Amino acid sequence: MRTRGHAALAATALLLLAGCGTSFVDTLAAEDAADPSPAPEAAPVEGCDQRAEPDPDRPVVALDFRLDGDLRTVTGTETVVFTPDVATGELVFRLVPNSPEAADVGNRLVVDAVRGDDVAEGGYVEAGAEEPGGLYVVRLDADLAPGESTEVELDFTLTLGSGSFERVGADENVSWWASGAPLLAWEPGVGWARDPFVEVLGETASSPVADTRITVSAPAELTVLMTGDQDAPSAARAGRRTWSSTEPVARDVSVAVGRFTTSTVTTPGGAEVTTGVLPDADVGADELADWTVTAIGDLERRFGPFPYRTLTVPLLPDYGGGIEYPSSILMAGASPLVLLHEVAHMYFYGMVGDSQFRDPWLDEAFATYAESVTFPVAPGDLRRTLEIPGDVGAAMDEFRGTEDYFARVYGKGGAALVAARDAAGAEAFDAAIRCYVDANAWTIATPDDVARALAGLPAALDVLTAAGALDEDDLPD
Repeated sequence: MRTRGHAALAATALLLLAGCGTSFVDTLAAEDAADPSPAPEAAPVEGCDQRAEPDPDRPVVALDFRLDGDLRTVTGTETVVFTPDVATGELVFRLVPNSPEAADVGNRLVVDAVRGDDVAEGGYVEAGAEEPGGLYVVRLDADLAPGESTEVELDFTLTLGSGSFERVGADENVSWWASGAPLLAWEPGVGWARDPFVEVLGETASSPVADTRITVSAPAELTVLMTGDQDAPSAARAGRRTWSSTEPVARDVSVAVGRFTTSTVTTPGGAEVTTGVLPDADVGADELADWTVTAIGDLERRFGPFPYRTLTVPLLPDYGGGIEYPSSILMAGASPLVLLHEVAHMYFYGMVGDSQFRDPWLDEAFATYAESVTFPVAPGDLRRTLEIPGDVGAAMDEFRGTEDYFARVYGKGGAALVAARDAAGAEAFDAAIRCYVDANAWTIATPDDVARALAGLPAALDVLTAAGALDEDDLPD
């Protein structure tokens, strides 16, 4: 999800995938003319005639934020209506701002109170995070059976740390928070995701899509850009205005509040794009909007219709990189390449989710691969990247550090998907991945879902297995 490393470590991995337009397969064919067999044609894929609908019993979430006049303190209330598909006697929330890196620059999320007719008590679990803890567990006075609902309400205080490229923070003229409220850590069909935070610069969350409404009270002179389809703000009253939005399929949300100049355009496919830039930004709001519309169009041709009705893109101070959230992208630098990567995440993690702790390659490798829709791949760089040691499909606690994580997941993972497409044939591979996208929309996918989609393309499966993205247990019988 987070690609701060575009300005540092990830730049190497991503640039390895940008180069001349000669395909990897073309290069191999020139070296080995003994195998002139053509790539397979695309075969019809059963069950992929339309995109899956979200679960009608998905959580319903209301988030009410209030940004204080100091632009450093956010108080809020989160209301969750939760209906499990596996019996449980508790609700587990992830407190992302308490992760080691975020907490180091002064960010902190505290649950002040919890209530609900079924609530027995609440408490923190450390889970590798800083004080007060990385998880907040709400224990119920009785188990919920599958299909049985409960409503829980949490009051919280979020402290925004010093300006740096984190999910939450504040700088001159702007405050922002993403994953800034307790995040429901449920994996449908599996249960609660209690994975620990890690020192590696990456994500560790797993959350279902939720029917979400957001309200933000902010100083009247500032503009709010956030996840969801935004209503017009309220009239100013006592120096404040209230902004609201709805997003029916949000795994998480982001909010940016600042002195933004905005531009709104509609893509040919009907998505409304709103961009915002601060005073003295490197690009204007109109130019940023043009980049975004172009990125959406390029990705739609490969992966199908854009997943959301709206997309907001606030440009923050230039820390380098970007972080994507459902229907919203926090850009910390003006880069069409980074923007393309983040827009690709609307498909991979926003729509097709994954456990970011267990299977980080399912969103980051796919988003890096998606860059090739605009930035062609150099075959020599591709081959060198595929030689990076280690498995692409490692979990977040299996990397030696951030550099190893970026090299394997972004670099080698993206390269493996490019090479798999070349090996199987572009038309057949694109049809299979589009089937994977549509069949797994609004769910939490696993590597065996990828293998199932590619079952008719053994050459692609061979490439991904050799790279350690898939293993034998993932492959179809």
